[in-house]
Amino acid sequence: MDRVGKLASQKAVVIFSKSSCCMCHAIKRLFYEQGVSPAIYELDEDSRGKEMEWALMRLGCNPSVPAVFIGGKFVGSANTVMTLQLNCSLKKLLKEAGAIWL
Repeated sequence: MDRVGKLASQKAVVIFSKSSCCMCHAIKRLFYEQGVSPAIYELDEDSRGKEMEWALMRLGCNPSVPAVFIGGKFVGSANTVMTLQLNCSLKKLLKEAGAIWL
């Protein structure tokens, strides 16, 4: 849990992902299209990935990926991020976190 929290606070936007997950790919693409350069941690390519996956599940992320943190705070997974995008709240969060300026 400590590792997830530490990694999540290192950049304005952090995404915990799996390289084979299509929803993870869609969420990463969404952030790239917003002009955000998130830190991405591929759990299936990390030696401690399983441990981090369990920590994410304990935070309430089910499924465990994609797990998105903005400004060091857990935002949610794909459904939450897409809802924020559709109701125009995502851009505000990104601005507040310093991930985008416009």
